[in-house]
Parts: sequence; C-alpha cells; structure tokens
Amino acid sequence: MLKKETFVPIQFFKKEAYTGSMMGMRYRIKKEEEGLEATVYPEPYCYEATPDEQKTKEVFPFSEEGREQAVDWINQQYEEKIEIWESARRK
Repeated sequence: MLKKETFVPIQFFKKEAYTGSMMGMRYRIKKEEEGLEATVYPEPYCYEATPDEQKTKEVFPFSEEGREQAVDWINQQYEEKIEIWESARRK
C-alpha cells in the first residue's frame, strides 16, 4: 500500500505526472485544470497504451489534503478491485 507520509510531495505535480505500480495495478497522478487527477489501470501497459475503458479516474483538490485523498483512493481501488490486479500481474 502507498503511504501518505512518504509519497511524492504536492510540488512535484506542478511540473509533471507521477506514475507507479503496485502488484498488478498501475497508477498515475497528474495536475489538471480541475485539480489533481488520479487514475488506476491494470498492467502491463503504460498509461498512453492502455485503453480508456480500462482506466478509473477521480479528481481531487490540488492541495496537500487532495494529495492525501488521492493516495487513499488509490489504495482503496487496489483493495476493491484486487481480482483485476491479480489477473493482470506479471508473473
């Protein structure tokens, strides 16, 4: 699980998107006009190569609180859709 205390600081998102993966689930957080957009999608492809219908997105305020909410949401998505991530996981 991602930890809010050690996750990328909010200032990072002013410049670029952050991507990562967690046991079959990939995630991306990026600053957009409406706020901080978090996206989760299955492995193995990068964000751009994954079909939109496989992506789940949520927008949070562009703030420290929004960053923490995004981390919580990503962790929640992992737990709620664990079967998807396990089937996508590279073995």
